[in-house]
Amino acid sequence: MGTQIKSKDRVAAHGEVFTNPREVNAMLDLVKQETERIDSRFLEPACGDGNFLIEILRRKLSICESRVKSKQYTQLQYEKDSVQAFSSIYGIEILDDNVKACRERLLDFFKKQYSSLYSDKCKSECIQSINYILSKNIILGDALTYKRIDKPDEWIHISEWGFIGNGMVNRRDYAFDRLVGDDGGGELFADEPARTFNPVYFLNINKEAYGEQ
Repeated sequence: MGTQIKSKDRVAAHGEVFTNPREVNAMLDLVKQETERIDSRFLEPACGDGNFLIEILRRKLSICESRVKSKQYTQLQYEKDSVQAFSSIYGIEILDDNVKACRERLLDFFKKQYSSLYSDKCKSECIQSINYILSKNIILGDALTYKRIDKPDEWIHISEWGFIGNGMVNRRDYAFDRLVGDDGGGELFADEPARTFNPVYFLNINKEAYGEQ
């Protein structure tokens, strides 16, 4: 995005100011090694439409792409690590249009790279798994109150996606206030989960797998 504000009204109402790509990358370069680790987790508590998250994703997926081009990866390995890259990126945002734009922006970026590498061999299941993870990891909520915006009576929950071998993924949901509030420890997901799920194959991550309507 080339502009730091969408409108003066949004700045006045929500304090919405976007960070320029130059500043984003300068800050990410301070933790460059972490941004290039597929499984390194990042949480942006005021993610806007994804200026930080898209650059983190770009760095992670560039590692996957380089491994494909150097013949280190099969397509299945690329898909698994791409799903894992998305599972490690989290954002919380108070404005609904930003949440939708952020999810679409991240997914579109992946789809372009995926298509450029595998063309007509792209799997809809891979895209669907990533889309579902984005629906859980990019959250419409207030990181200061720990509450959801779309469901004001509900607390924000963060999903941990643990890759446990053979392409299986353990999902465990944690109360956000317990992770970062006064009771939170120094390590993300160090607290007891609020809910656990049966393992699911990484290409079958969707609402049906978790019994959602």
